[in-house]
Amino acid sequence: MKNVFIVRHCQAEGQSADARLSDLGLNQANKLTEFLIPKNIDYIISSPYERAYRTISPLAERLGIEIVTDNRLTERILSVKSHPDWREMLRQTYYDLDLCYEGGESSNVATHRVITVVKELLNSRFKNIIIASHGNLISLLLKYFDDRFGYKEWENLSNPDVFHLSFMKDTPNIERIWSD
Repeated sequence: MKNVFIVRHCQAEGQSADARLSDLGLNQANKLTEFLIPKNIDYIISSPYERAYRTISPLAERLGIEIVTDNRLTERILSVKSHPDWREMLRQTYYDLDLCYEGGESSNVATHRVITVVKELLNSRFKNIIIASHGNLISLLLKYFDDRFGYKEWENLSNPDVFHLSFMKDTPNIERIWSD
């Protein structure tokens, strides 16, 4: 059996790639470390964005595990333009998975890149894996395995958040294990 722990980053000071964790986010990262220590983690892969990497850094340091960064785990770009109605635009992408706004990527494109990471990890020697990433991309990953996961579930994600995907075969059992 493979255990994949999907970790959404802790509270950050912004949305840019170099946005740092807030003071609260730093405290959350330490709490998250204590929560994940008993999970026997043997591999950690993260978005290269500062907020995702720093969320999982305390755990990696404590375990003596190097964090592998992968650009396929960066947040999904909805559009390169700022839109006041971005939430409605995002909601629509859960119904039309090929909908793509200017300079952005569709749900299907974003899902494909994160699923390739998961499939590679399932074929690796590692048994207890952490993937640290971002809310929208995580929600699309969860939707891939359970079509009931959509916009409402994305809205209900917390910072941080943790889902446990336990794989016996191709389809995992999914459990939200973080509560704060």
